[in-house]
Amino acid sequence: MSTIVANSLFEQLASAFQELESTNEPSSLKDIRQEAFTQFEQQGFPTVKNEDWKYTNIHSLVNKPYLLNEDVDVSNLDLSQADIPGLDAHRIVLINGQYVLAFSSLEDEVGLTVKPIEEASAEANFQKHFAQHADKTGSAVVALNTALHTSGLYLSVGKSKIVSKPIQIVHVATGSSDFFAQTRNLYVVEANAEVEIIESFITLDGAAKNLQNKVTEIVLDENAKVQHYYLQLASAVGAYINHTEIYQSKYSLYNNYNCNFPGASFVRNDINVRLDAENVESHLYGINLLADKQLVDNHTVVDHMKPHCESYEWYKNIPQDESTAVFNGKIFVREDAQKTNAFQQNNNMLIGDKSTVNTKPQLEIFADDVKCSHGCTMGQFDDEALFYLRARGIGEESARTLLVHAFAFDVTSRFSNDVVRVYVENLVAKGLDKK
Repeated sequence: MSTIVANSLFEQLASAFQELESTNEPSSLKDIRQEAFTQFEQQGFPTVKNEDWKYTNIHSLVNKPYLLNEDVDVSNLDLSQADIPGLDAHRIVLINGQYVLAFSSLEDEVGLTVKPIEEASAEANFQKHFAQHADKTGSAVVALNTALHTSGLYLSVGKSKIVSKPIQIVHVATGSSDFFAQTRNLYVVEANAEVEIIESFITLDGAAKNLQNKVTEIVLDENAKVQHYYLQLASAVGAYINHTEIYQSKYSLYNNYNCNFPGASFVRNDINVRLDAENVESHLYGINLLADKQLVDNHTVVDHMKPHCESYEWYKNIPQDESTAVFNGKIFVREDAQKTNAFQQNNNMLIGDKSTVNTKPQLEIFADDVKCSHGCTMGQFDDEALFYLRARGIGEESARTLLVHAFAFDVTSRFSNDVVRVYVENLVAKGLDKK
């Protein structure tokens, strides 16, 4: 598709949609795009008047033109920023959302299907699940992505397939002019299958400012198991709006580990889990170490729709300097969801004198036979503990790192992959030593 330049972002998006209408896509997909674009036109980009965006103003991000669908030279790109020492994993590389086979190293695994999202429309799982989960949330940015996505990844794990090693998906941002990328992913894990997915977000040197609107739908069939990591390592020129929608069937297990570090100027993560069957389990963990003037907003929804399900959520925020962390976690326990066990906790350690945390844990219970709890804590760096460690011969930098690691331990200790855990702990130390 050609690069489109117009006077305003909305005009660009409308022009891009008209161009997509002239492609050879199946009529069913065109109908989905049309319905989604109509919804986006009616809603527009969210503003602070929207309750879910009250702490997060994106006006400066969307009040400017971008290049859309820019062609990028993918030769001789250095992807070492995404390397995780000691990790033995398959690798999939997306450059501004485009699946680049030349950089990917996915050995043959019978039962594993990976292809660009634009080539997946004939797949049975695509036809069954695409735009059937995230789009029901009514999100304007999801609707925009559904209407205008031109890149992304389709990944399907067949029945009873246990993927032999983790799959690392590297999202690379690069380009010489300001650009706006719409990436759409669909991961389907069939019955009794297991997979570990590690998603790393990086920015190449010299990249222009970029806005990334990414939507990922994840479907777990009966007794499927998914370990899912987000490692946000992009630079300050990047702004990310990520929506992840998880739909689970009975006896399935989904664990999400959401880690954000100094770098990207703006990150908004919406992670929604629908427990729409009995005996489903979901865990959501978050570590957010921020710096400078970063804003990282994590919105989660755990929707208990059926009985005998369990969810566990624990997010830790560590804002430095003038950064801002936002946490809004919602747990719903529907009337039919008896015997639910749900836990949610958000802890915050403010290191910077001008750092900010906005937190809003929510719990809505409509059933009467449940075990649920939620809460949050807010505090500053413990100077007395720091003095105690320094008095015993530990240097200030090491002492600060030890205290932050101790604060984060409740979350990092629950990582299923020890190699990733050590990597994240090292990133915490690096993030504290950024100056």
